[in-house]
Amino acid sequence: MYEDGGYLAHNPTWHTENSAWKAQQVAKILVKNELSPSTIHEVGCGAGEVLLSLLQLLPAARGTGFDVSPQAIALCRSKTTDRASFELGDLLQMHTRAELLLVIDVIEHVEDYIGFSRALSDRAEYVVFHIPLDLSAQALLRGYTFSKARKEIGHLHYFTKDTALDTVRDAGYDVIDWAYTYTQSESPGRSLRVRLADIPRRLTRLFAEDLAIRALGGCSVVVLCRKSAPAPR
Repeated sequence: MYEDGGYLAHNPTWHTENSAWKAQQVAKILVKNELSPSTIHEVGCGAGEVLLSLLQLLPAARGTGFDVSPQAIALCRSKTTDRASFELGDLLQMHTRAELLLVIDVIEHVEDYIGFSRALSDRAEYVVFHIPLDLSAQALLRGYTFSKARKEIGHLHYFTKDTALDTVRDAGYDVIDWAYTYTQSESPGRSLRVRLADIPRRLTRLFAEDLAIRALGGCSVVVLCRKSAPAPR
C-alpha cells in the first residue's frame, strides 16, 4: 500500500497535521538528555514534516528523510532545503549513518518489526522511536476495528507501553529514556467529540497514569535508545 498509492488514498495529508507536535516530543527527550545531534536521518519520513519541524527546533542540525513510497517522496521534493533532503528507497540498502535516527510511527507498519528495528541499530549512534499504544481495555471493549485500521492506516502490530519497550530491548537496544506522549490530548486537529471523550483520560491520569493509559488509551510512547554494548566474554 505504500508503493502503489493505497496509503495516500486513505491518508491524503499523510498525517502532516500532527508532524510539528511529534517533532516537539522528540525535541523534549533530546533536550532532557542533553543531546544535540548535528546529523539526523528519518526512516519512513512520509511527507517530511516531522524532520523539517525538528530541524527548526535544532538549527545546527542537518537531516535526510528516507521512504519507500514514491508518493511520500513526491510530497517532499519541493521541501528540500540546504539543511534537509529526501531520498526514495530502503535506508537499510544504503550505506549511510547519522548521529540520530528517527523511527516515528513506523515499526507498527513493518511485518518483521523486531528484525527491522535491530537492523537499524547500526545506522546511528542514537535512535528515537515513537510508537502508538493502540491496545487498551477501552479499545477492546468498544470493539475498536483493528482490521479497519490495518487496511486504512497499515498497522500490523498493536502495542502497550510494556510491549513497546520490550520490543526495543529485544531488538538489541539499551533504553536511555522514554515518555508517554498524549496523542488524543495534545496533538492538533482533534474533533470536539474526541476532545470531550478525552476528559476522563485526563482526570484518571492525574491519579494513576499507567493504569489510565492501559484502561483508556489515547497515548503513544517516545523512546530514546542506543545499540546495546556487546556482552563481555
